[in-house]
Amino acid sequence: MPVDLTLTGHDKDLGGGFRVRRLLPAGQRQAVGPFLFFDHFGPVTVAPGDSHDVRPHPHIGLATVTYLFDGAIMHRDSLGSSQRIEPGAINWMTAGRGIVHSERAPQELKASTYVNHGIQLWAALPREFEEVAPDFEHTPAKAIPSLMLGGTEVRVLIGEAFGQRSPVRTFSTTVYLDVQLAAGAVFELPPLAEELALYTVDGPVVVDREPVAAHTLVVLAPGMVASITAGAAVRLMVIGGDALDGHRFMWWNFVSSRKERILQASRDWEAQTMGQVPGDAELIALPERRFTAT
Repeated sequence: MPVDLTLTGHDKDLGGGFRVRRLLPAGQRQAVGPFLFFDHFGPVTVAPGDSHDVRPHPHIGLATVTYLFDGAIMHRDSLGSSQRIEPGAINWMTAGRGIVHSERAPQELKASTYVNHGIQLWAALPREFEEVAPDFEHTPAKAIPSLMLGGTEVRVLIGEAFGQRSPVRTFSTTVYLDVQLAAGAVFELPPLAEELALYTVDGPVVVDREPVAAHTLVVLAPGMVASITAGAAVRLMVIGGDALDGHRFMWWNFVSSRKERILQASRDWEAQTMGQVPGDAELIALPERRFTAT
């Protein structure tokens, strides 16, 4: 059968009443392709006075991938990048040997009521690229290729699929699709990568006669075509790529193939030697419960 594993995730409060559904990492599975962190946030209504801002914090050894369905987020980082993130765009931030960034409400929306809804992913960097120079790349929505397959619209956010290639640069084979499946349509998903999974954003589907509820991450069996149908229009996200080249240690915002590197990053952040977001003196302190190498 095409369905190899089903993950329902768990709710997590990030503070200020801002809750997310976290699908990866999971006890049964650390990653799908390079993706070892998957948060679905919203839809959440942001009203004047709400504080869902994420203050400056560090990362190493990964790339963050932010994609919005609705709303807006203001990204700033220690490289000096300042980018309003809007629906349909792909925002890829390579942490590499270390970067600091913040994610806040755009100033012009602070007096407004609006909805934020999207997906936040982390992609582990291959071992040979874990210590690359940090970078930030914004790909606007209009630059993302899309196509129609019967009653299904597919946007190729990252990687290559159905004859379309995304301009987003990656460090290994990576697949990320936004699929809008029409009611009654059949979407045939080929094995686009070594590892592949699909996530039901807002409604249930049937994968080769197996019902899958909304907000579920389905890891697909390697090498198999998955036939997906739905009784009503539904949105799916497809993620995957080459399998990770070994286990990754994850603690707080740090990812590495080496425990010692996470300890060093913790010391660097505590000493405030990882950089600063220009004009933003706030920060998120290390968790009280520290990482240990034993």
